[in-house]
Amino acid sequence: MEVEEGAELCFPQFPNTSCRKPLSPWPETVTIVLYSISPITVTLNLLIIISISHFRQLHTPTNILLLSLAVSDLLVGLVLMPVEVLRKTSCWFLGDFVCATYTIVGTIITSASIGTIVLISVDRYVAICDPLHYTTKVTGRRVKFCVHLCWLCSFSYSLLFLKDLPTQPGRYKSCYGACVFYIDNNLGTVELVLTFFLPVTVIIALYLRIFAVAVSQARAMRSHITAVTLQLSVSPKAKKSELKAARNLGVLVLVFLMCFAPNYGIVIADPQLIIESFASFAVHLYYSNSCLNPVIYALFYPWFRKAVKLIVTLQILQPGSSETNML
Repeated sequence: MEVEEGAELCFPQFPNTSCRKPLSPWPETVTIVLYSISPITVTLNLLIIISISHFRQLHTPTNILLLSLAVSDLLVGLVLMPVEVLRKTSCWFLGDFVCATYTIVGTIITSASIGTIVLISVDRYVAICDPLHYTTKVTGRRVKFCVHLCWLCSFSYSLLFLKDLPTQPGRYKSCYGACVFYIDNNLGTVELVLTFFLPVTVIIALYLRIFAVAVSQARAMRSHITAVTLQLSVSPKAKKSELKAARNLGVLVLVFLMCFAPNYGIVIADPQLIIESFASFAVHLYYSNSCLNPVIYALFYPWFRKAVKLIVTLQILQPGSSETNML
């Protein structure tokens, strides 16, 4: 009987201080699916990084923001996703230092991703609501400065938020074989405001304004066209543009909220009321946004499909391929 109990421990040689081997909160097929999302996320974001970096015509301010988002999402798929699955399905044998590093790096990556999404919202707001001054307000140099500032703030935030981890990496664990990090109510509130409520408020406010301006412009264009052509021939087209604008903006906001809200709902809720399987699902849904971002922000662009074709067929290796017309 003692042997069976020892076999369930992460470190059987330390029976009094060892954690028990964790039971996977999901069926084996779900675990396989979660592992498969990681290479898909890496591949999609790597294609975006190669496309924007290689083709000179794609070096626009908006695409610089997409590049920053792709880098953070690539790191999510390359580092955070597989380690999170490993952490939930097996014992942690990598030590306290690696656990602390993983926690800090995860905070930096996710914060940078959220910050970049906010920057993209601001970019689109200026492009639609103030198009005449867009080229003077949004320049490549300013965008690069904002991207660097975003990553610097994410790094600073992680060190302030997790200031005790580098010096006391194992202070939050109660046994050997686990990688955990607990936050008190005050830190949880700060995290909730800075990484969820504030970004969501800014994004929703900007997109509501963008939607209102887009609809008003579509109606103005419809009225102008109707004045010079037959109304029956143009009204369906104008309505279609309004619906398309509403759908695209709605998808951006809803996907972001659907992926992020459950994870932050866990922070607010009573820990005793949270089911472990749901908590694990919320974390992976939170990370899966990095797989959906390239679909939402890049796959809808014709240049991305053209760039993927050139990359897959290895035409980017030809001399002068960086000057290819992508528009």
